[in-house]
Amino acid sequence: MDLLTWLQPWEFSPTLVLAFLVSGWLYGRGCKAHRVGKVRQTLFWVGWVILYLSLHTQLDYYAERMFFIHRLQHLVLHHLGPLIVMSSYPGQVMRAGLPQSWRTWLATARRRRGPIRVLESLATHPILIPMLFLAYVLVWVEPTVQFYSMLDWRLYRFMNWGVVVSGMLYWNLIMDRRPHPPAAMAAGWRVFSPIFTMAPQMAAGAVIALCGHDLYPVFDLCGRALPGFTAMDDQVLGGLIMWVPAGLIEAYGLLYALGTLMRLSDRNRLPPPRRLARRVVHGA
Repeated sequence: MDLLTWLQPWEFSPTLVLAFLVSGWLYGRGCKAHRVGKVRQTLFWVGWVILYLSLHTQLDYYAERMFFIHRLQHLVLHHLGPLIVMSSYPGQVMRAGLPQSWRTWLATARRRRGPIRVLESLATHPILIPMLFLAYVLVWVEPTVQFYSMLDWRLYRFMNWGVVVSGMLYWNLIMDRRPHPPAAMAAGWRVFSPIFTMAPQMAAGAVIALCGHDLYPVFDLCGRALPGFTAMDDQVLGGLIMWVPAGLIEAYGLLYALGTLMRLSDRNRLPPPRRLARRVVHGA
């Protein structure tokens, strides 16, 4: 298979193409309005490209027919790609890429109590988003759910798009370098959150890798794309991907958040403990 053939989508999605074109256009316009460093721009475009390649190329064919490639795909869609994109802090840049009238409307809607405020609060909720992120790891590897999601194209797309969205929302919280507020999640919780999400998915990967029988016969039903792989070989590799590489990415997020916490502490930008703050208020 040559490169051009591999880059062709296995199942063409105009909605997906439009989403990538619009996001790239907004970021490009925003870079003209803001001074965005080369490192940040590189991070955004690298993450943007690997997300597209993981969603809309012939890789999707192999992900539907090999469990370990499916887990590699989700490792990129849920962990690596969103982490790289959010490391570039694209939100402010993409807002600057909006037409002036849209920016004005958005700023007004964010100040009012309405659907935009509710949506923003849900998208940055410090408890809901980590739970959603973890759920999108564990739910889709449950054998029955995995069986139907691989056979129904609508459920399959919902699964893949959902892991990208939940990954973006989660890493947006973890990679934030500001104090709380204005950051949605407290600096200490940004350190704890990767532990909360990392441990269950590593345990699930270990169970899958060490299980003595085939949990995912759907890949035999679809026909394995790579010769020489038994069902157990495929399953062990997929479990190891959840167990080790995904855990390492989460560990990187933990260390990054720890670095942010230490930096904010050194600059005295952490809010005082609640008890101390109450004493200061009552003393005043």
